[in-house]
Amino acid sequence: MTRRHLFTIFLALLGVLTPGLLPISWIHSGPSHAEAFSGCETDCLKCHRMTKKEALEILRKMDPKVEILDVKMAPAKGLWEVDFKLKGKKGITYIDFSKQYIIAGEIIRIATRQSLTRKRFIELTKVDFSSIPLEGSLILGSKDAKKKVIVFDDPDCPYCAKLHEQLKDVVEKRKDIAFYIKLFPLKIHKDAYRKAKAIQCSDSIEMLEQAFQKKPIPDPDCKTDVIEENIRLAERLGITGTPTIIFPDGRVISGALRAGDIINYIDRVINKKKNIK
Repeated sequence: MTRRHLFTIFLALLGVLTPGLLPISWIHSGPSHAEAFSGCETDCLKCHRMTKKEALEILRKMDPKVEILDVKMAPAKGLWEVDFKLKGKKGITYIDFSKQYIIAGEIIRIATRQSLTRKRFIELTKVDFSSIPLEGSLILGSKDAKKKVIVFDDPDCPYCAKLHEQLKDVVEKRKDIAFYIKLFPLKIHKDAYRKAKAIQCSDSIEMLEQAFQKKPIPDPDCKTDVIEENIRLAERLGITGTPTIIFPDGRVISGALRAGDIINYIDRVINKKKNIK
């Protein structure tokens, strides 16, 4: 095992790497000391510049298919923050002022323990909620609920099953919130596509819950293109895993959340919109 591999494993164990932010192959195993980078003491923009073309030339040495979305000063001095797109997914990486190093991972403010990279990543990956069709979704909650949340689920996904229990708790407590579930079978689950088709044909939350409970699911009894449409939609939105939640403000969160956290975030979004008005 090379020193590079050991360094990558070490970072992963520390939790430095954030899935979806950057391919592991982009991790640099060179010096991590402050002296290794070209920092600045005053106004950095007076003596340092990086164009999107320069960033593209650097990152394409790692992967020729990468696209550059934006380049700006990073929250930490001495670094450029580069927003990129690769294989349909958006991500963030950093390039030092000397333009010799790519820094993968997160910038964390010590005083608050807040990941500035994660916060920026959430903003970067937001989608236009209004552009997502709600037709063909399974609805958990009231159709008349004013606050709508979209969830991409796979019937064979164990974390989707855990999240579903939290969603049921939300609609039990809050009649003004409804979840629009889009079935998105992943290729790693061999029988998920068939089950998704059957559940879509039945238009049944109950059958989805049976799938989550590992109960037998009958074969589909209709012809429907909804599952294929969901797969194409997920690809367009850059969604590759389940469960994935899309909140009313377009924020995209992967993984299972607690009912209380879901409610709190929805309320913050709605209140923020009211204050803006």
